[in-house]
Amino acid sequence: MASYAFWNNKGGVGKSFLGFIASTEYARLNPDADVYVIDLCPQGNISETLLGGFDIEAKALNDLTSQNPRRTVAGYIEERLSSPFRMVDDIDRFVCQPKQYNAKIPENLLLICGDNLLEILSEAIRQTSQLAVPFDAWKQVISWIDDLTKALRKRSGDRDSMFIIDCNPSFAIYTQLGLVASEGIIVPFTADDSSRRAVENVIALLYGVGEKHVSTYAKISFSSKAVDQGVNQPKLHTFVSNRVTLYDGKPSRAFRVVDQRVKDTVDRIHRKHRSFYAVPKEKPSTGFVQIPDYHSASVFAATTGTPIHQVTPGPKNLDGERLQLNSEPLERYRHALSEFVGRL
Repeated sequence: MASYAFWNNKGGVGKSFLGFIASTEYARLNPDADVYVIDLCPQGNISETLLGGFDIEAKALNDLTSQNPRRTVAGYIEERLSSPFRMVDDIDRFVCQPKQYNAKIPENLLLICGDNLLEILSEAIRQTSQLAVPFDAWKQVISWIDDLTKALRKRSGDRDSMFIIDCNPSFAIYTQLGLVASEGIIVPFTADDSSRRAVENVIALLYGVGEKHVSTYAKISFSSKAVDQGVNQPKLHTFVSNRVTLYDGKPSRAFRVVDQRVKDTVDRIHRKHRSFYAVPKEKPSTGFVQIPDYHSASVFAATTGTPIHQVTPGPKNLDGERLQLNSEPLERYRHALSEFVGRL
């Protein structure tokens, strides 16, 4: 696969940070490929991290959003709204190279920056998709980001290209645009039962399968339209047990209980609907990835825009606060993240 949406129907599970890790590590390990990050989350967290970390003044984001057209995903969407059924001629106007703002990022990583304007544009996108003419208006509109990935592949020429698409937890229409443009879905979750319900919602919203009161409504929206109009429905690729609490090198009992509930849920659905999964012949639970919790390392990496391979052990200064990164847990953390990236 060459395009992945990072999505869960629940916020706070670490999808943007995992997307940051995946994109920077993949770009580092594959210098002959172009790695594109498309930020479809209005908060723009993955964009901020790639552009140098969480700057109070947001200088990089302000630079990109102040250009005309906006050098962001919202700028691209605005252009599509002005001519909904015709592809944009010049996509370079919406592409930036994070290395110009953050020297730690590989030069072959490129970004379609996030933008809070995306939330405001969502109603205009939705209304455009409901136009009576042309008859396939929804299909054309829901494929806008897929059109963008195709244009970016063409832009890369003979170079391989890979896409990381960071999606908002909501199932807003701009999230649907990102999912349609993806071949596989990475689903991070954390050790709480709401994550299990969120995983069920992912499957209900995408495929119209689940508890009756959920799937009934899902079937009249995205999933049924996608089937009827031949629109891509991405496959469930990897479930990531994120921020696993360890005791003596093993997951805590509480985590193991919740983790097993999620595994049972996806395996139960797999028995009836193997076509939803990227590897239909294997039980999805056998491919779960566990990422141990190392809060200090993830906060340092995200706040400073530092790829995980460049994070070193020792004392750090973060906004005047002293932070200590210890060698053993950092190495364990990096190893788990590296194994995750190796699955892409």
